[in-house]
Amino acid sequence: MADRVRVREIDDDEGRRLLRIIRRGTGSVVTWRRAQMVLLSAQGMQVAKIAEVSFTSDDRVRDVVHNFNADGFESLYPKYKGGRPKTFTLPERREIKKIAKSKPTEHDLPFSTWSLTKLADFLVAEGVVDDISHEGLRILLREEGVSFQRLKSWKTSRDPDYAAKKARVEHLYAIADGEVIPEEGEPEVIFCMDEFGPLNLMPHPGRQWAERGGRHKDPDREPRRRRRATYNRYGGVRHLFAALDLKRDRLYGHIKPIKKRTQFLEFCRYLRTLHPPEVRIAIVCDNFSPHLSTKRCQRVGTWVAASNVEIAYTPTNSSWLNRIEAQFTALRYFVLDGTDHAGHKEQGSMIRRYMIWRNRHTNDRRLRAVVAKANVA
Repeated sequence: MADRVRVREIDDDEGRRLLRIIRRGTGSVVTWRRAQMVLLSAQGMQVAKIAEVSFTSDDRVRDVVHNFNADGFESLYPKYKGGRPKTFTLPERREIKKIAKSKPTEHDLPFSTWSLTKLADFLVAEGVVDDISHEGLRILLREEGVSFQRLKSWKTSRDPDYAAKKARVEHLYAIADGEVIPEEGEPEVIFCMDEFGPLNLMPHPGRQWAERGGRHKDPDREPRRRRRATYNRYGGVRHLFAALDLKRDRLYGHIKPIKKRTQFLEFCRYLRTLHPPEVRIAIVCDNFSPHLSTKRCQRVGTWVAASNVEIAYTPTNSSWLNRIEAQFTALRYFVLDGTDHAGHKEQGSMIRRYMIWRNRHTNDRRLRAVVAKANVA
């Protein structure tokens, strides 16, 4: 008599993995059925009974068990082959992608952008393809990694010292990231600093969790929270002076009623007190006039020379190079979106509390995702 077909001995980790596949309820149905057969076999159920429970044949159960014994979990996942060949050849797909990424005006057409209809008609008229449906064109473009995207603005820097300034900022970032050992006389601590604002007392747009509307809504539910409509700006504005210590990954900030050279120097002096005087620090900031020394006011340059500080300016129209900008995106997302503060004291308190939370939860997954998405430098 032939030996009874049964799955090999499985350990606790493999058993838990099989349970997760079965209980998840998502993914391939084929994988789910195969995992069920293997688990039932591991529990001592005979092939005929497994086939009855799984609504399949005995031979199918034996194949699944034998494949699992030979290939392990890889055998649970289907490997589809064959199928209908692609409708369009590789050269045709490349040409369709090339035309979709071009401007209609480059082909003497009076349109500013392609629609699926116009693009399909043009491809047929030019003989690129014999025929193509709108849905087929959309699927083809998606497979080729092309999507319909909003145009974004971009400013080109005309700073004559663009290369030197950019290289210096990137060198400071390399020091902060531990990629470069600072030489004697170079900064050991790097701050990225900028102003955020103006902070108005106004309702900010945002998102919230709420019950869905429509015909299935509960008639007795409370109305969802709305954003107050207003065109007034009472109470003036405030400005947030903020800096990110790249070495410690800590965010610091002071809220001021105005942002002039005096307030900038006050905040810089505060940053200087965070480290011993003998430790040279660098502050990366933009070319906003209060950050500069001018012929009429030399206070910034005088303080920098006397305080063992270097100020590294980003090139003109290149504020994206300052890493503090990504932190402002996170601050707007976590603190301001969907708010309607009654006063600057309430708003300032929420910002300060967020900074405390942020410095204690630098590894928060959502925070890191928002910052990483916005971070360019």
